[in-house]
Amino acid sequence: MKPIDVMSPEFRADPAPFYARLRSEPIQQVEPGGLWAISRHEDVQFAFKNPKLFTSTFVQQASNPEWLEGVGNPLGYSLLGLDPPQHTQMRALVSHAFTHKTIARLEAGIRRVAGELAENILRQKEVDFVQAFALPLPAFVIGELLGFAPELRPRLKQWSDDIVSIVSVVQEPPERIAYLRRTLSEFQDFLREVIADRRARPREDLMSDLVRAEVEGRSITESEVIAFGTALLVGGLETTIHLLSHTVRRMALAPEVLARVRAEPALLPALVEEVLRLDSPLQLTVRLTTQEVELGGVKLPAYAPVALMVGSANRDERVFERADELVLERRTQQHISFGYGVHFCLGAPLARMEARIGLEELFSRCQGFVLAPGELKWNYSIGLRGPVALPIRAIPA
Repeated sequence: MKPIDVMSPEFRADPAPFYARLRSEPIQQVEPGGLWAISRHEDVQFAFKNPKLFTSTFVQQASNPEWLEGVGNPLGYSLLGLDPPQHTQMRALVSHAFTHKTIARLEAGIRRVAGELAENILRQKEVDFVQAFALPLPAFVIGELLGFAPELRPRLKQWSDDIVSIVSVVQEPPERIAYLRRTLSEFQDFLREVIADRRARPREDLMSDLVRAEVEGRSITESEVIAFGTALLVGGLETTIHLLSHTVRRMALAPEVLARVRAEPALLPALVEEVLRLDSPLQLTVRLTTQEVELGGVKLPAYAPVALMVGSANRDERVFERADELVLERRTQQHISFGYGVHFCLGAPLARMEARIGLEELFSRCQGFVLAPGELKWNYSIGLRGPVALPIRAIPA
C-alpha cells in the first residue's frame, strides 16, 4: 500500500480517515521524507516523555535545510528543539518573564478587541473569519506581549506563515529559497532592533522582561530571546488562529452544539478542549531516535526521523470513547494538543484564555454561522493545520 503523504491535499482536508489507518498499524513510514509515524496515544506520550530516546534536536535539522545556511531558522533553536538540561535551563529563564501575571494583564484588552471584532463581523454580509477575527485577536496579543507597534501586526502573520512553511525534506524552487532567506533575515533583524531598544528603554511588555531575565546568575542571550520570540510568534499566532477557526467552522456545521453552549456558557471551556482534541492546531511534531527502540511491536533503527502524530493520538479510540465525536460531557481530558511532559506548551494558558474570551464575546452576539459554499484551502505546513480562509455569514443573536 502506498505510504500516506501528510502534506497531500487529501490529508490536509480531512486527516481523520488517514489517522484511523495509521493506528491500525501504529508504527509505519509516511511521506515526505520517510518519517516513521507514531500514531497511538500511549506511544506518542512515551516518546514525548523520553527525550533520551527521542531527541527534540531533530527539530533544528528539520527546520533548517541547507539552503538556509548563513541565515538560519531560530524556531529550531527554541524550546521546541532542545532537550534537557539545555531545555530545562532555557525554560527556567523564559518562565521568569512569561508568568501568569503577564498573561492576566492582557485579559481586559483581549475582551475589548474581541468585542470590537465581533461587532464588525455583524456589520458585514459575509466575511473571511480568519482575517476578520481569528487573526487580529492573537495578533493584538502577540503585539502587546512583544511590544510591536500596531502597524506591524499584519506583518506578523506573514513572518509566521513563512517560518512554519519551511520543511527540510521538501525541495523548494530557487525563487522561493531566495524569498525565505530574505524574510527570515528581515524578521531576525527586526527582533534584534527590538531587543536593543528594550535593553536601553525597558517597557511593560514581555520583551523587556525577557532581556532582563536571569536565573542563578545567568542572563538570557540575544539569540535565545530571538529563538523564544520566534516560537512565541508561531505558537501564539497559529495555535489560536486555527483553534478559533476550527471552532467556528464546527459550530456552523453543528448549530445544535452552539445553541447549547450559548444557553449554558459554563460549557464553553469544554467546547474549547474538544475542538483542541478533534482539530488540534498541532498535528505532528518531529523527533530523532538516539538508539534502536522497540515501540508498538516495531524496532525503530537508531537515528530514525519520527513523527509524533498528535492529531491521531487525540482520536485514539483506546483512550477516548466516541473518539471522532464532539462530546461536551467528556470527562477524559487527555489530549496532547499542547504537547506533553517537559515539552508541554508554556503558552497553553494564554491560548485557552484567548479562545474562551474571544468566543464568549462572539457567541454573545451571534446565534449562528453559515459557511460560504466551496472547498476550503488549508495552510501549507507539515506540523500545523488550519484553513487559510473561512468565509462565513454571522446570524445576529
